[in-house]
Amino acid sequence: MAQHAINGIQIEVETRGPEEAPAFLLIRGLSTQLIHWPECFLDRFVEAGFRAVVFDNRDVGKSTKFSEAGVPSMPELLAGEVEAPYTVADMAADAVGVLDALGIEKAHAAGISLGGMVAQHLAISHGDRFHSVTSIMSSSGAPGLPSGSQEAMEALTSKPIDPSDREIVVAHNMRTQRIIASPDYPPSEAELRSYFERGYDRCYCPEGSVRQMAAVFTDSTRADRLAGIDIPFFVLHGAADPLIPVACGEDTAKRVPGAKFQVVPGMGHDITDANSAIVADALVEFARAH
Repeated sequence: MAQHAINGIQIEVETRGPEEAPAFLLIRGLSTQLIHWPECFLDRFVEAGFRAVVFDNRDVGKSTKFSEAGVPSMPELLAGEVEAPYTVADMAADAVGVLDALGIEKAHAAGISLGGMVAQHLAISHGDRFHSVTSIMSSSGAPGLPSGSQEAMEALTSKPIDPSDREIVVAHNMRTQRIIASPDYPPSEAELRSYFERGYDRCYCPEGSVRQMAAVFTDSTRADRLAGIDIPFFVLHGAADPLIPVACGEDTAKRVPGAKFQVVPGMGHDITDANSAIVADALVEFARAH
């Protein structure tokens, strides 16, 4: 792992595979860290001849935190009454900065959930740096799209009763993840526990997650700009996603000229050991075609 000075902040970056291999930039979602990519998922890219590049988004993991910006209140956030300390476009600029720091001129890119929104901005504003871009389990953010199930939304916005107690936080996050997990590809209990224990021990920063959410809620013009994308674009979505319904992925694909759209039956809002091969192989196949 290495820290790089990017856009005036520090971004933690890690790579897998030989430096001379074609780069595949992978972007995590809300509140999650680079360690949360399953090892078997990253291995698929290296085995396919790519160099996997992963990093901590701003405000999570070992990258810079924006603590001085404070924490938006959830009611104000949901009401659209907050000014985000940074934008999803800023996060996309960080991703381009990762390529610059590693001396990578052009790459393939894919992002999940919030990372998918970052990927959309990469295709909109930085298309010359990418061979292809994929948006996974994400949304265009267009008005009128269906929201997640009530259970999923309540789980996403709930807080552990004692954020200073490691076991309480881990158990709370495990319950939330079970709600949005893939019904046909559920993580094992051991995998799920390890996922959240490792994340807590490496960096527990729930305030950063709220600031990232503020960036999402204030990113209101992305949908209309998707029509300007002129590079190979792929939308991958789980049919059983309870947090960001598949209709949101379908809408994203329809807005991008010539986009490929693929639905994975039985997949929810996660990438686990069980569905890693399905997702990675779909990304590799699309990248090889372009």
